[in-house]
Amino acid sequence: MNMPVQPVIARRSPGPDGEKIITLAALAVGGQGGGVLTSWIVDVAEENGYRAQSTSVAGVAQRTGATIYYIEMCRDTGRMPVFALSPAIGDVDILMASELMEGGRAIMRGFVTPGRTTMIASTHRIPAVAEKIVPGDGRANGPEVVEAMGIAADKVVAFDMETVAKEAGSVISASLLGALAGSGALPFPRDTYETVIRRGGRGVDASLRAFNAACDIAEGKHPVPVLPPEEVRPAPALAVPEALRATWSKLEARVDALPAPAQALATLGLQKVVDYQDVKYGAQYLDMVEQVAALDAAPFELTTNAAKYCARALCYDDLIRVADIKTRATRMDRVRGEVAVADGQVLMLTEYFHPRFEEFATTLPRSLGRWMQNRKGLEAWYGRTIDKGRRIRTDSIGGFLMLWTVSSLRPIRRRLLRHATEMAHVDSWFATVLDTAKTDRAMAAELLANYRLIKGYSDTHARGLSKFARVMGALDMLRGREDGADWMRRLRTAALDDVKGDKLDGALATVRSFAG
Repeated sequence: MNMPVQPVIARRSPGPDGEKIITLAALAVGGQGGGVLTSWIVDVAEENGYRAQSTSVAGVAQRTGATIYYIEMCRDTGRMPVFALSPAIGDVDILMASELMEGGRAIMRGFVTPGRTTMIASTHRIPAVAEKIVPGDGRANGPEVVEAMGIAADKVVAFDMETVAKEAGSVISASLLGALAGSGALPFPRDTYETVIRRGGRGVDASLRAFNAACDIAEGKHPVPVLPPEEVRPAPALAVPEALRATWSKLEARVDALPAPAQALATLGLQKVVDYQDVKYGAQYLDMVEQVAALDAAPFELTTNAAKYCARALCYDDLIRVADIKTRATRMDRVRGEVAVADGQVLMLTEYFHPRFEEFATTLPRSLGRWMQNRKGLEAWYGRTIDKGRRIRTDSIGGFLMLWTVSSLRPIRRRLLRHATEMAHVDSWFATVLDTAKTDRAMAAELLANYRLIKGYSDTHARGLSKFARVMGALDMLRGREDGADWMRRLRTAALDDVKGDKLDGALATVRSFAG
């Protein structure tokens, strides 16, 4: 969602000497060049005969907070002005946010004032830790934030400045500066901004391209770039070796024989499962979907859920999967695009790993893994000597080969203890689904969807398993009720809504109250 963009002149109330101090606050996440942006703005002000001062209040690392850069400036009248060191509520003329939710947080903190503040914000998203840790979909509502900007600010300049910067081969600080220049919120000509960028001497051409593109958009000379919605982007095609094409064609034919409403998801599920393991695993996936389809009827919601969640159940996250993803060429290409690596630049990529004893033991053959799990002394030794966070440079030959070796264990995954454990859990869940589907298809569809609770690895996986067991445990209390499927869905929703599980506790207590 994009707001209309118009040139804006910030309002200034004259002080005792006839000059108003212009206040500007910029919120930026680590790595976005907030310090460079601040230096540019200060240099532009001084280039135009203004005095300026900048300060910064550092946020918390790993995307739990942004650094606030604060600038005050006024025309140089020969007298030394008294500048403040941090922004005050209701006293910010220009608010710049390098990411959509940072703009929303600035509004909540009172830095955006109707009738006064010009708000310049990039509409792209960098999910915060608070969004990532939610078991379900924890993403904040972006359109609501953009709507709030239009209410809270005097003028708004909002578009995807990250994409503008990447297309120019630069970083978002350059496009933010261009949006500031194009907004007209500061009384400085465009050429002085360009002069300051050239004076920097590094990445000048790319920075100027990003600056000019963003400035033109803010001035209304070019339309605001609009990306296609995420859900309509086609899934990447699966590369099938020539030797497996005949087998793959048979699997595709089985998908075509499924009920029409489930075929699209079954195609994606088959691709995911085969990419995860092999074509035999894909056949196992279709076996499960076909068993469900045999018990289903129009509108085939049960089969559709089976196509989605059986693939999810079979593709669990283990050390092999994580290593496989982190050593794929497609991932390296994506990272290079995200950080805008230019030609001639070297990308240094460090991966963080912290495999626990349980994860290590279950990545071994079944008998050896069980032997290790029964040796508490060995587990204690592992905790003292090996159970530490590891940083592996996958841009180096040694680091890449280390992870590639782990990923190469995929052909023997079925013989490992983790696979045996996961399949025992999947078989038990799927048997319950099939048994329930014979008498209550709506409830069976919800039982399939319950596998959404299980994801990730390590502590995240353990918490998911715990919630899954508690939700599935309510089946006996809900079986045979007309509203049983609806209550199963409510329990799952409650489990997905918070990490601690307090909402799930309350929902289960309600079920027990009427089931008892």
